[in-house]
Amino acid sequence: MGDRERNKKRLLELLRAPDTGNAHCADCGAADPDWASYKLGIFICLNCCGVHRNFPDISRVKSVRLDFWDDSIVEVAVVLQFMIHNGNLRVKAKFEARVPAFYYIPQANDCLVLKEQWIRAKYERREFMADGETISLPGNREGFLWKRGRDNSQFLRRRFVLLAREGLLKYFTKEQGKSPKAVISIKDLNATFQTEKIGHPHGLQITYRRDGHTRNLFVYHESGKEIVDWFNALRAARLQYLKMAFPELPESELVPFLTRNYLKQGFMEKTGPKQKEPFKKRWFALDCHERRLLYYKNPLDAFEQGQVFLGNKEQGYEVYEDLPKGIRGNRWKAGLTIVTPERRFVLTCPNEKEQQEWLESLRGVLSSPLTPLNRLTASTESGRRSR
Repeated sequence: MGDRERNKKRLLELLRAPDTGNAHCADCGAADPDWASYKLGIFICLNCCGVHRNFPDISRVKSVRLDFWDDSIVEVAVVLQFMIHNGNLRVKAKFEARVPAFYYIPQANDCLVLKEQWIRAKYERREFMADGETISLPGNREGFLWKRGRDNSQFLRRRFVLLAREGLLKYFTKEQGKSPKAVISIKDLNATFQTEKIGHPHGLQITYRRDGHTRNLFVYHESGKEIVDWFNALRAARLQYLKMAFPELPESELVPFLTRNYLKQGFMEKTGPKQKEPFKKRWFALDCHERRLLYYKNPLDAFEQGQVFLGNKEQGYEVYEDLPKGIRGNRWKAGLTIVTPERRFVLTCPNEKEQQEWLESLRGVLSSPLTPLNRLTASTESGRRSR
């Protein structure tokens, strides 16, 4: 066995070594990472590797399987010993010693800007090391974001002001204006990166409750750091609110409710409450934390056309594969039926794969118990009907 093969074998053994955390990417948790930062002593996935390449003074990367690990490239014996001494768990303990509870740690399926700013915050800016400066809540924040117009697709520069203590987010149409266009309560606010839907790598969707509906704002900033800082500032303000609203709950139970991604989104066709109306194509978004299935005419609509609150099976909520007898879809034939105490929602999916994904997602929500926050939602939705 040559030196290259021997070195590769040692790296693969180290990758699989127990109690090292090396079997998952040190930055996003993706399984089976194929790359190594031999300057930091960690194993990372292909996506995070692309970010590490942007700061070679801090991190140097090589493929575990595809690159040659020999003395013509690096001092392999020294590198291997360094990798053995460090590893993912030890390096994470060093660089993630003081991550604030509100700070969003990206997962494998999150967008690039979240991963990039997390990696830069850890290794480049060293924000979370034990010997760093004391990290305080972001508090108030003010700045400009590009916001999509409610009735058109034009993005305009708008001034946003976050008042964390008051639990309010405001935005202004005029740069020096004193009267805000909207005053948004942190109580009902959510923020989620929707880069593909918005069509910008830093696209952020902010939602809040307004007159019994869900209002969507679509914004972005040219700077990845700026938009992620806004995102985490909103999360910090949400944590402050939830601690006051639910003082009996531990922080660990509140953190999942700071912000949330949609469990699933996509187009389906739906008929009306009598199941005799024509099927119409609508964009659906499943919010599993608030147990809402919202639907829109278009993905970037400011308001939903309707929504379905999803309780659990004990309350009479069910989801069935296929359509009720005697009902046929329009273009799409893969159907599903949601049953609530008030009515049935009959939907069709573009293909069987989408149908099964929707069924799995909806069944997951219906089988989960209601949390205290869900019960608040249920109480406000119990008398509400959707079109």
